[in-house]
Amino acid sequence: MPVRLITAAVSDAGAHRPTNQDAAFAASWGAAVADGVGGGPSGDLASAALVHRLVATRGGGLDADGLLVRIREANWDIRAHVERDPALEGMATTFTGIFLSTTGDLLLAHTGDSRAYLLRDGEFSRETRDDSYVQALVDHGIIPPEAAAAHPRRNIITASLGGAEGDVVSVAERPPRVGDRWVLCSDGLTDYVPEADVARLIAEASGPREAAASAVALALEAGTRDNVTVVVCDVVDDDETTTVDPVFFGSASRWFAEDVETA
Repeated sequence: MPVRLITAAVSDAGAHRPTNQDAAFAASWGAAVADGVGGGPSGDLASAALVHRLVATRGGGLDADGLLVRIREANWDIRAHVERDPALEGMATTFTGIFLSTTGDLLLAHTGDSRAYLLRDGEFSRETRDDSYVQALVDHGIIPPEAAAAHPRRNIITASLGGAEGDVVSVAERPPRVGDRWVLCSDGLTDYVPEADVARLIAEASGPREAAASAVALALEAGTRDNVTVVVCDVVDDDETTTVDPVFFGSASRWFAEDVETA
């Protein structure tokens, strides 16, 4: 049975950051969040460039191999910015997105420490593994999982997209089910709000917009010191013939304004 997505997103720079380095888009065929890597130059440009290139080349309607090609092309766009302006050397971004494929699957793409969660039949589960120093410590049994959120080096990531040929992103195929609710978020949420609290808000919300807004509001109330972006996607029957144009959020709504108007 064909499906589509009902999507919504909310992005906030937070009270402690001068710029929003998170970028996101939401459409009926896919959605994504990208978080510019802190400590490097122009993380907001890196995240926005990646998201816009994916949408401009129409990231929906692909199989897994085709999506990997599109992400690689978008990563080349980051490199092109650096080649034009060497002062941007080192800019990079995380990326987590879902896309409806030509085979009827849902494709989950991921690199870095932004996350994807799935609410299905009342069960809330994390669907991505953080590419981070702290996650490696957890995996090797050096620290317990409950210590990860407060670890002083939790923001060190081990994978991202920065325009290099060796950059790695994973793409997994997942069978979509009507009634599923996917949540994509930057670590401005998950570093400050326990997963159990996120799960409760997402399950109680009547729709994607309310779910995204409630999660961001809770992160701000918890005192997040980072940008925070939440994208929520409900899987529904594809009973419409029209495709909803992508909507951009965070840094993607500031950079490349002409693309926002015409995408």
